[in-house]
Amino acid sequence: MHYKPNESRYQNMEYRRCGNSGLKLPAISLGLWHNFGHIDKLDNARNILRLAFDSGITHFDLANNYGPPAGSAEENFGKIFKDDFIPYRDELIISSKAGWGMWPGPYGDWGSKKYLVASLDQSLKRMGLEYVDIFYHHRPDPETPLEETMTALDLLVRQGKALYVGISSYQPEEAAMAISILKQLGTPCLIHQPKYSMFERWVENGLLDVLDTTGVGCIPFSPLAQGLLTNKYLKGIPLDSRASSHRGNGAIDEDQVSEEKVNKVRQLNVLAEARGQNLAQMALAWILKDKRITSVLIGVSRPEQVTDSIRCLENYSFTNEELNKINAILK
Repeated sequence: MHYKPNESRYQNMEYRRCGNSGLKLPAISLGLWHNFGHIDKLDNARNILRLAFDSGITHFDLANNYGPPAGSAEENFGKIFKDDFIPYRDELIISSKAGWGMWPGPYGDWGSKKYLVASLDQSLKRMGLEYVDIFYHHRPDPETPLEETMTALDLLVRQGKALYVGISSYQPEEAAMAISILKQLGTPCLIHQPKYSMFERWVENGLLDVLDTTGVGCIPFSPLAQGLLTNKYLKGIPLDSRASSHRGNGAIDEDQVSEEKVNKVRQLNVLAEARGQNLAQMALAWILKDKRITSVLIGVSRPEQVTDSIRCLENYSFTNEELNKINAILK
């Protein structure tokens, strides 16, 4: 059946300007890190993507190594894009990344120009695209000069293979240097994608300030701490969860789900309920309360989780009392 998107898809989504750029992103973006690989059901992936777009989520975030196996999320996205989304290409922001191990040998990992250029060519083939909207360097490379990595990103924009570039998981000092080099090259850094959640708050120690002063957007990943900040673990570890060893895709380890963490999650859950939200909605709202955040990436395994996540936009303001309670729980 031919897909026709919901005509009112833009009415209930909030769009935020990305740093000082001309680009706006939906406050909620969809990450295809897990649940879109060859070990997953393609129809489920299709239903998730359709519902996301129907809900005003215009940004789909991928990387070369997403799957499992590596490359398969882009391949599956490419199939669904070809069937459903080609007429709407100009309404979509599609991103990919390179920086983690992707193929054997010395040219399939990290941050060399050789690797980044080859990786984006492969990604474009897998997805059936002429260009990506955003291309990221996925993590800092301690051995490759930052100038080489940033020059590669600049080159890919000049070749027309990416419209914008970004960085991911860079610490404040590295991020400031990367942003400065890109500015000098004439291809400004659009966005930074860090890991950020109530349980992982390193970005508050300088990174958000760097992004704010340099006019760079921020799109956190793992805002729900790989599912910890949901109602999933309130009663221990369910068999079908990412923390159970059955799925084996490395999203979260059982030892991360300690009794101490689960106890904090239970306390946060009480606070969320008092706000009229579930825990996941409050955890997303807690990140989006900060005006320096452009968008937040959600990962879902079922379409209804998309709808549930978007409801966080109904209330992302917190009283000082609520914030103090959250900080006290997280100590």
